[in-house]
Amino acid sequence: MRVVPLFWARSVALAVRGGRYDRVMTTPFIGSVFIATSLDGFIARPDGDIGWLTGAVDPGDAGYEQFMADVDLLVMGRNTYEKVLSFDAWPYDGRRVFVLSTSLVTDDDRIQVHASLDELLVAVAEEGAHRVYVDGGKVIQSFLRAGLVTDMTITRVPVLLGEGLPLFGPTSHDVPLRHLNTRVLGAGFVQSTYEVVG
Repeated sequence: MRVVPLFWARSVALAVRGGRYDRVMTTPFIGSVFIATSLDGFIARPDGDIGWLTGAVDPGDAGYEQFMADVDLLVMGRNTYEKVLSFDAWPYDGRRVFVLSTSLVTDDDRIQVHASLDELLVAVAEEGAHRVYVDGGKVIQSFLRAGLVTDMTITRVPVLLGEGLPLFGPTSHDVPLRHLNTRVLGAGFVQSTYEVVG
């Protein structure tokens, strides 16, 4: 584990309290998004159901295993955590998982719960994580607003839901992106990767 000085961890939290900040100067980790959406931009139905995704035709290798091989730590929200609990098996054995939630109370020793973004960022820095997998709509939106996302890989599934939980939400500023690549997977899935440049 990399050792990160506590003053560095605290500087991250203090910077976030003031709003968006310079990721390059302040953040000691890479924040990466790897997620699937419907063609109209939803990550789940209004009730959180993702059967439209888990029941879809297999698109082949989407690069998830390769992505995860470089991930040190996962950050997700309560809704994503509770959805993961419904899976047949816990998919993150051997991985550190932080849940950002003000209401979750659990004795699940596979995760750490943090009530605020400030608190979570201090913990991430103290862990010495190099690459953080940012997952779940609300958490992704919070990290984007704070300037904590470095890159995003978004796989669009060829289905229109019409309504649901959106991947993106309001931001206080434009978030410029640099397109890195797009590839067509099987079954009409289209995957694009972007670098967040601002």
